[in-house]
Amino acid sequence: MSNLQRVMMKSRLPPMCPNPKFPKPSDRGFRRQTDYNPIMWNEYFAEQRDVETKEGTFRVYLSKQPETPGPLLVMLHGGGFSALTWAHFSMEITKIIHCQCLAIDIRGHGDTNTKNEDDLSAVTLAQDIGDVLQSMYGDTCQPVILIGHSMGGAICVHLANMNIVSALIGVVVIDVVEGTALEALASMQSFLRSRPSTFKSIQHAVEWSVRSGQIRNIDSARVSMPGQIVNIETGKLSTNELPLAEESKEERTRFSNPNAIAEDAEVPANLVAPAAPAPPVNLKKYTWRIDLSKSETYWEGWFQGLSQKFLDIGVPKLLLLAGIDNLDRALTVGQMQGKFQLQVLARCGHAVHEDRPHEVAEVIGTYLLRNKFAEPAGDGQFLKHMPAC
Repeated sequence: MSNLQRVMMKSRLPPMCPNPKFPKPSDRGFRRQTDYNPIMWNEYFAEQRDVETKEGTFRVYLSKQPETPGPLLVMLHGGGFSALTWAHFSMEITKIIHCQCLAIDIRGHGDTNTKNEDDLSAVTLAQDIGDVLQSMYGDTCQPVILIGHSMGGAICVHLANMNIVSALIGVVVIDVVEGTALEALASMQSFLRSRPSTFKSIQHAVEWSVRSGQIRNIDSARVSMPGQIVNIETGKLSTNELPLAEESKEERTRFSNPNAIAEDAEVPANLVAPAAPAPPVNLKKYTWRIDLSKSETYWEGWFQGLSQKFLDIGVPKLLLLAGIDNLDRALTVGQMQGKFQLQVLARCGHAVHEDRPHEVAEVIGTYLLRNKFAEPAGDGQFLKHMPAC
């Protein structure tokens, strides 16, 4: 067994997923260690705000106001994620389209705190978003486009059917379909049990998210993963510890770090100097912000009847999927009848908007221009995606 294999087994992390964003090995046979240090929200959003409603305090992130008036993109994350999952997408879409982005930490997630965090029913979550928009804008809200990923996409559909957002002009749902979602619920508990329950550092959590394939874009993982874990000792979201002190950062070139996880073609064992014994480390410092396994009673309610509810929405709709096989029968018929726009982006994972934020921005930007919801920013030159599989 090679030294690389021994280190990989010791790390207990799966092999690295192929990713064009990772640096290639150098001609000398080794490369720098990948940077897993977290990135703060303010590199992508202009403002962080806590919004008070009758149910509690909701953390939201806003991009800057566009130079030319445009729609408000209200973005809802998937189960277990946080509003920071939209960081890279927000930066990309505002480069090409005049619009403002509003990303919201849903009840039970991120830095949102409510009276009853365990109530994750579809109606409650949808009403929460309506309350946040009412608290922020009252009756003077600009035109709203709801954009949701996975569970967030289902909440967008429920919210649109409740008719409580009077300024609603469009709905975008990312990688969630009733049929495949309901089928996946049977194995969801097994999947949740397969994840590590704790992490020794924020960097370790970021590394796991990339190596496990949850996020295939390391730059996005560095800003979004801290919004998913809390410090066990303080109970606070790990984003509250950022920026990290210099001594807490892990350097890219620390080849001799005994706790580092080896990568392909790293320094040969005979070139690494013996490391001094590492000081004791708390290996259980961070855990998940939300225990998704306890929300099982609400899972079916998120997705049951979702396809027909989506088709019933009376505004232009876009369904963006990671694979054509995810389309169920009701949506296949609806798409053939031209009831919504369909776009498929292959070669990416479930978190489509994190894995390929630029392409997702182009798809949604095309949708906004096609329906005359917004105007292009800058020179208006970007790849237009026609509805296609």
